[in-house]
Amino acid sequence: MDDADSHKGWIGDINETQKTTVNYPILADADKSVSELYGMIHPNANAKVTVRTVFVIDPQKKLRLSITYPPSTGRNFEEILRVIDSLQLTDNYGVATPVNWKDGDDVVVVPSISTEEAKQKFPKGLTEVKPYLRLTPQPNK
Repeated sequence: MDDADSHKGWIGDINETQKTTVNYPILADADKSVSELYGMIHPNANAKVTVRTVFVIDPQKKLRLSITYPPSTGRNFEEILRVIDSLQLTDNYGVATPVNWKDGDDVVVVPSISTEEAKQKFPKGLTEVKPYLRLTPQPNK
């Protein structure tokens, strides 16, 4: 909801206080048109409170994740990065990531791949928990 100069100031503060470098695009929405279009502002919201919605948009400009945090709760960057890792992995390898998955953990073979095909596609091995739940080591590790 802020202008670009305001965001640049926040980026400087984030980089300094969090010992990091923010190097991804930041959206300025001074007239609130994008915030209103995506329903990011609650009708009873305080106009002085920052919108805390995170959008992950893939290279094809498809919205893949939206998380809205209440103003009192800080965002969880580890979770956001975990989701991005999962999206990239699953898009490239025909797998899914289970609950609480972390980079390097076993992944789920999607049901559309037969067990025989999975054995060929995933040479590191396959563990069949149920016919529809088959695990394999993360293919890119």
